[in-house]
Amino acid sequence: MREKIKNTLDTKLKNLPDKPGVYQFKDVTGKIIYVGKAKSLKNRVRQYFHARPQSGKTGMMISKINDFDIISTDTEVEALILEFNLIKELKPRYNVNLKDDKTFPYIVITADPFPRVFPTRRKRSDGGRYFGPYTDVKTMRYALKSIRDIFMIRSCSLNLTEENIATGKFKVCLDYHIHKCEGPCVGLVLQTAYNTMINQVAKLLNGKTATLENELRIQMEELSNNMHFEQAARLRDKIDALQVYNSKQKMAGEEIIDRDVFAVEQEDNDACGMVLKIRDGRVIGKSHYYFTNALEKPQEEILENLVTNYYLKAEFIPEEIFFQTDTENIPAIRTWLTEKRKAKVEILVPKIGEKVKLVRMVSANARLMLEELKLAKMKREFVAPSLDSLKRDLKLNRIPRRIECFDISHIQGTDTVASMVVFRDAKPKKSDYRKYKIQSVTNETGMPDDFLSMREVIHRRYRRLTEEGADMPDLIVIDGGKGQLSSAVKVLNDMGVKIANPNGLPEEGLKDAPNIIGLAKRLEEVFMPNDSDPQIIPKTSSGLTLLQRVRDEAHRFAVEFHRSLREKRTITSELNEIKGIGERTTKKLLTRYGSFQGVKESLEKDEKEFELDMGKKVTGILVKYFYDGY
Repeated sequence: MREKIKNTLDTKLKNLPDKPGVYQFKDVTGKIIYVGKAKSLKNRVRQYFHARPQSGKTGMMISKINDFDIISTDTEVEALILEFNLIKELKPRYNVNLKDDKTFPYIVITADPFPRVFPTRRKRSDGGRYFGPYTDVKTMRYALKSIRDIFMIRSCSLNLTEENIATGKFKVCLDYHIHKCEGPCVGLVLQTAYNTMINQVAKLLNGKTATLENELRIQMEELSNNMHFEQAARLRDKIDALQVYNSKQKMAGEEIIDRDVFAVEQEDNDACGMVLKIRDGRVIGKSHYYFTNALEKPQEEILENLVTNYYLKAEFIPEEIFFQTDTENIPAIRTWLTEKRKAKVEILVPKIGEKVKLVRMVSANARLMLEELKLAKMKREFVAPSLDSLKRDLKLNRIPRRIECFDISHIQGTDTVASMVVFRDAKPKKSDYRKYKIQSVTNETGMPDDFLSMREVIHRRYRRLTEEGADMPDLIVIDGGKGQLSSAVKVLNDMGVKIANPNGLPEEGLKDAPNIIGLAKRLEEVFMPNDSDPQIIPKTSSGLTLLQRVRDEAHRFAVEFHRSLREKRTITSELNEIKGIGERTTKKLLTRYGSFQGVKESLEKDEKEFELDMGKKVTGILVKYFYDGY
């Protein structure tokens, strides 16, 4: 079989074109495990198979290649963009992946006739202009405040179409009276003038404050020369505010230039990329991005991924870009960005002087952000002492980070329900709680059967997990003694769900299997599968305290659900027993008056008002029921 695969690959390798393009490696199942780009598909793809054997992660990837596909392109630029889009769509196992930045906010200028400017965390394809993402929310808020201080932009969300404005549909709001808006909603500002102002806002967001200041100064002088002193004074105030905003930004050297500086730092499987944005010679901000699957990936691959991702979304491309390291695809990236900017873009890798110091500063900042990521991971991976204690007390084969606990609740066999609560890292995870109405509530003699109820809920819960291929919990807790536990274990065995050995010894194939125990209320005894005697956990153990919390929460949740069903059944049945009151009317009565008693009290309080709400027929039926006793 392997020889056949080798022959197929050899044939494909011989026929590779000497053209730019993208290659996709597949495993034995046909799944794409890696996507790459190449100046020459012929030379690049052959390297993987004809070079000396690789070790580590790259070697593992090569050993899994069963087949490959290629997509040839006309240019290296096309290959660059295609590679990025395929990686984003397919998320291959062996490619470095940029973590989703959807939580980072943007500032958007909408595509309305009179555009709005506001923050958003969702970037849409709606024609709007998006600036960001802002990894520093404080910087974004300061930019928004400055915009609103300098420019008279509307803050409303009114639909300002020509028709709506012409028909006088709107009135000016407080913003107009306090000189924060010029009143486009009532036609007090022309659309062309408003959009000229919006273009100035875009320049500010792109960091072109010096350019904007010069433009405003020229306009101010023209207005002053034409004796329009009031309008000139307004521009003077704008210029003053811009200078304050500009003063908050640091100079990045003596050159008045637009420049982006990129650097990447990596450690183990994580990496952090950073871009420093310099506009008109001033630092206007920086953004950082995290990558996963970075183990053994060359720095230039991560850097290219960062740059491609950044400029696919960027509103502005500067004239000069600094890279931390050289990459073979700099010519393709330069061509792509030059075409996108419609002006020349220079990409440099500084080696000496102030410029290399600038790159090192960005690299140092990327390293700091990577350290922050590591600290955050350590916090997430922190194991509560109670979990360590529980693992030790129960002799479990791993830390029980996810615990699922079940309880049954009923009153003399009526309205039998079950609850499942989830604790993650010793804390309730209420979004994962589940409640069940039990159907198999009686045994062959017609009596309520808690064992059958437990079997039903366990079957329903873990049949769903196995069908979905979802992860099982680390620990399953049954609220009950030996009988309840045996019922649950039997169901799991019948379903083919393996249970971990309760004595903690690792068995073949059981490493990731869940542990299951029963917790009896009397004496807080813990029962294990295949163990006739209960296990007593010391009363002082924090592990036992955690188990009690989990069990009590499952009991509370089950009782609460049972009570709500009982109340609903009682109220609904009383109203449904009234001849002439159907299900729809019952629902309307309960929605309006809350309960059976609420219906009665409202009718007694004011029959005429009740009749206005519910109609003469319903009122008459209820009056006869309550007072005539039929």
